Amino acid sequence: MLLQDAKDNRPYNSKHHVAELKLDGFRCILSNLDKLYVYTKDNQLVTHKFPELFQCPIHEGTILDGELVILDDQGKPDYEAMSARFLNPTDLSPVVFFAFDILKYKGIDVTELPLLKRKELLEQAFIENDRYKRVKVYEGKAVDYFEKIRQDGLEGIILKSKKEHFKYESNKRSRQWQKVINWTYADVYISGYRKNNFALLASIDSANGLKIPVGVIETGVTPQHQKALDGVKHRLVYKEDNHFAYMEPRLMAKIKTKNWTRNGRLRSPVFMEFVM
Repeated sequence: MLLQDAKDNRPYNSKHHVAELKLDGFRCILSNLDKLYVYTKDNQLVTHKFPELFQCPIHEGTILDGELVILDDQGKPDYEAMSARFLNPTDLSPVVFFAFDILKYKGIDVTELPLLKRKELLEQAFIENDRYKRVKVYEGKAVDYFEKIRQDGLEGIILKSKKEHFKYESNKRSRQWQKVINWTYADVYISGYRKNNFALLASIDSANGLKIPVGVIETGVTPQHQKALDGVKHRLVYKEDNHFAYMEPRLMAKIKTKNWTRNGRLRSPVFMEFVM
């Protein structure tokens, strides 16, 4: 079941919804029907990458939906560490599987049940240990909860409908589950663009006054924005190759990004508007 963006990326209080922490890791399906299997949301089998999960407290006949994360020394999800662990077979940083939903219980498909009933079954499905946890439901005011996670520097929240007639819908993007992201905002220079599969190159000022590249903005650029760039790029492009055109960094844009990586790069940046 896939997420939709909440309107204007704003949390809202609703008696028909509960809120959960949006964990910053890798979405996974964990199946323990006859033996343990772990799949990414793209259906890639990755069980072999995480041998620490084989000490599994989940009974046979169970399928869970959740997030694989690595926690930092403050107990916060560390996406960069999780990515490094996923890509590097010699990295043994321990992962934790956080379950937030259940699809099968004791061999029975429970996706037709409403959210809160599935949550009850999830509570019964296993006893938590160091490698297996459950995502807790927050039933207070979602606006206050989002403000708390924003102050804590966490990724965001998910608002989930608890209406009785709503079920779990596999491989479908649904308004039942809406994400509110704790974006970081910044102004960057547009230092060029990618020719095929159009995207913008971003840079910022360094301490010595030079411009340093910080990433590629692939999302949020509308045809209108691209048309506006077309009107000025002939005056700014100073070099081209088969893939990119490089521009003098005179044009600026406001962007939002999940965060800044430890090596100073934008993570999943989204174009918002040109800055005049």
